[in-house]
Amino acid sequence: MTSPYDGPNGNAGVDGEGERIVVRDRRRIDPVTGEVRTPGGETPPGPSGPAESSADAAPAPEANPELAELAAQVAERTSDLQRVTAEYANYRRRVDRDREGVLVGARVHFVSELLTVLDDLDRAEAHGDLTGPFKSVGDKVVGVVTKLGLEAFGEEGEPFDPSLHEAVQHETAADAGTGPTVTVISTVLRRGYRMADRVLRPAMVTVVDRAEQPGTAPATGTEGTAAAEQPPTDPA
Repeated sequence: MTSPYDGPNGNAGVDGEGERIVVRDRRRIDPVTGEVRTPGGETPPGPSGPAESSADAAPAPEANPELAELAAQVAERTSDLQRVTAEYANYRRRVDRDREGVLVGARVHFVSELLTVLDDLDRAEAHGDLTGPFKSVGDKVVGVVTKLGLEAFGEEGEPFDPSLHEAVQHETAADAGTGPTVTVISTVLRRGYRMADRVLRPAMVTVVDRAEQPGTAPATGTEGTAAAEQPPTDPA
């Protein structure tokens, strides 16, 4: 007698009419081996096989052309902003320098118009006429121009400097001798003035050649230098 099932699992056979009968066994435990079955042929999860990380399994993001274009525009705008900032800083420095130059020029022009007044005050003081209310007014005028930066120069005994002094008379002292001499200011006929590193007017002076004292700095003027370079004469 033929059994309708074929095989040890009883999952296949042929009926009496010759048709094949398929029986699907969905039991989780194999009755023969006792192992756990996995449906669909999948590998059961276990500690033996390491699980793939989600980062490795995730596909690499593709480059977005819109983001690249936006980044390029931001870099261009940043460069433009830095250039405009530098140009504005240079413009402010140039404006401040020009403004300072205009102010100094205005002060110089104003003070230059008062030099003749200062000369009159000096002459009045030299003759003893600068007294009383007149002296008070004169002191205020001198205080104003000094506050603006006016500086007087030219004193007796100073070394002669042709860039600051205008010599109208040149003399030689009796004690000059034949040795090295230095040219100094003997008399100040008119004081000189300077302001903001500008010589408004040189001092009008008379100069004299005197014997150079030991330890005295050489004169800066051309006349004193020429006199110092002259060789001494032979007494014989």
